[in-house]
Amino acid sequence: MHDRSLTLGLLRQIQRLAEQHGGGRVRGATVRLGALSQISPAHFREHFELESAGSWAEGVALTIEVDDDERSPQALGVWLVGIDLEQSQGG
Repeated sequence: MHDRSLTLGLLRQIQRLAEQHGGGRVRGATVRLGALSQISPAHFREHFELESAGSWAEGVALTIEVDDDERSPQALGVWLVGIDLEQSQGG
């Protein structure tokens, strides 16, 4: 349940950020897993693909960074680093 809520929260952040930048199609997203987040990159990717299937986020290229610093203020978290938006034809 915790992993699912992390993934759904991240998907909401990605969607909100895309809307703030013109609502273009999201091609990619980069996330960072804290050293103490207790989720592996493979397990996070699995949840991301499961939760994005059939949605606007299906097919988004996911880049996962792992922060190995256990003393980092974000060591327990999973956070969005950035997104890659498709450029609009009119822009």
